[in-house]
Amino acid sequence: MNDNNQLDDFFGLKNRGDSDSPGIRETITKKIQSKLKIQLIPKALSRKERYVIAALVLVILGSIVAMPLATYFHFTEKAPDYDGKFTEGMINEPRHINPLLSQANDTDKDLVSLIYSGLLEYNGEGKIIPDLAQSYEISSDGLNYTVYLKENAYWHDGEKVTADDIIFTIQTTQNSDYGSPQRINWQGVQIEKVNDLAVMFKLQIKYAQFLNNLTLKILPKHVWQDIKPINFALSEFNLKPIGSGPYKFDRLKKDKDGRIRSYYLSANKEFYGGRPFINEIGIKFYISEDEMIDAYNRSEIEGLSFVSPDNLKRVKFKQRLTLRELQLPRYFAVFFNQNKNAVLPDKNIRLALSHATDKNALLKNVLEDRGIAVHSPMVGGVLEIPDNAKKYDYNPELAKTILETAGWISSRAVNKASGDVRPESSNDGRSKDKSGILSKKDQRLEIKITTSTWSELTKIAKIIEEQWEALGADVTIEVLPTPELQQAIKDRNYEALLFGAVLNIDPDPFSLWHSSQKKDPGLNLSLYDNKAADTLLEDARQTLNPLERAKKYDDFQKLVTEDIPAVFLYNPLYIHGPAKKIKGSNGSLISLPSDRFINIERWYIETKRVWK
Repeated sequence: MNDNNQLDDFFGLKNRGDSDSPGIRETITKKIQSKLKIQLIPKALSRKERYVIAALVLVILGSIVAMPLATYFHFTEKAPDYDGKFTEGMINEPRHINPLLSQANDTDKDLVSLIYSGLLEYNGEGKIIPDLAQSYEISSDGLNYTVYLKENAYWHDGEKVTADDIIFTIQTTQNSDYGSPQRINWQGVQIEKVNDLAVMFKLQIKYAQFLNNLTLKILPKHVWQDIKPINFALSEFNLKPIGSGPYKFDRLKKDKDGRIRSYYLSANKEFYGGRPFINEIGIKFYISEDEMIDAYNRSEIEGLSFVSPDNLKRVKFKQRLTLRELQLPRYFAVFFNQNKNAVLPDKNIRLALSHATDKNALLKNVLEDRGIAVHSPMVGGVLEIPDNAKKYDYNPELAKTILETAGWISSRAVNKASGDVRPESSNDGRSKDKSGILSKKDQRLEIKITTSTWSELTKIAKIIEEQWEALGADVTIEVLPTPELQQAIKDRNYEALLFGAVLNIDPDPFSLWHSSQKKDPGLNLSLYDNKAADTLLEDARQTLNPLERAKKYDDFQKLVTEDIPAVFLYNPLYIHGPAKKIKGSNGSLISLPSDRFINIERWYIETKRVWK
């Protein structure tokens, strides 16, 4: 046996009797030659052919990788995930994060809306829906409201929410010793416990908008019951509250002067509406809107609680924000106090001033058209009330004609003989030509407009001053800081007040226009007194049918606009600027600025893939 055969037999490459089979050396040689041929292929191909083959190989490999990924993405979708946090700036620091005391401070109301819950709440479309309530029933006579509570509602300290908490909150509100501004809404209402999870409200007379009352946030009885009325506004629970809402108090930080500079909330993982997706909310407080915008421009905060239209141009990095334009049932107007000014009782004066007011100029020059003109106290175009009220269109020539016909003539004409037409100095130091001021007998057409230091209103006041002076009025502007303005409103110490009024989405303008509300704490800022209007307001409150109620309010607004107790100006959009990374916020019509946080437990930042 030769060496080749021995080698073949050893490796088992040769079968017995198969003398024609190649030996191991031939086999190895062929394999080496095959490999050499494969290695020579690239050299045998052109560059273009090599690129084509390489591309085909990449396509094949990419397809192998992409097919399972494509399948995964096809059968899954993005969904909210837990985690994430954001910071938002607010104006003014909190004082009373307490639903019975928060009415005077928007920051307090904002935090109350995040920490506390009411029996009912508004959704983002202006409809009332259950919150702490599982359901409710209204008796056929409209006098009894029975509310059933959710079984899985708990306070942030783990105690269960019961009917006792509801009763305690309402009775505390009704007790004048506690000083709640909400007291007026609960006078004459009795509350009874049906069982641990049900209460009944008993009304003495029908009140169509009573469901609005049930949006009041509820206090925990076990936390507040031992706090005496004298200490109610001083309790530490006003800054470190225990609520039942989607977020709970975590911590706060103060500066060296004791002012609260930041406030942090954490998600209530046991929230009856479902655990919130966003884990933490940080709030930082600023003295003014300008200071808040500066902080945003420095990246100190991620979102803005509010931006006035005129300040939008100051906001940098708008691409980081989602600018939400929300409608509120509110309006701004110039309210006339005919008891404080000798010329305002003359209806011709009020009519002429109405025609001399260019509302579109206000919207364009101050609000950048982010709002609508308002012509009545029912905010036509926002609420479901017919927009049939009389409108006083801008017509300065008609305004002048009205006054001339009524006997008002310019001081220039009166003093022409003496030639005394020297300009006088205005209250802001500018030279002000008063030779064209209208007068009638010994009365001059003089009006003082009182308003707040808020830049939007001071700019509005300045434009109105120019428009009314073009008519022949001598207008001065009084700008008051908030404490002084509040006192002036309380005392009704103003001639013409440039201010705002807020309605509910299901409106009840009783406190704003009924003659019984002319004195504080009523809000009848024009001291309006019309018996027919009073009757309509009283009847509308007791009319449960919404269409019939809307008809009464339509008749009411026609009376008001005919009497001209105010010049209604505009309804501005509320511009909220949350961080763009936040998703899930919705709604377009809210009852209060704090309602911008509606459905916040469903807002999210992080996402994950889930099967469809």
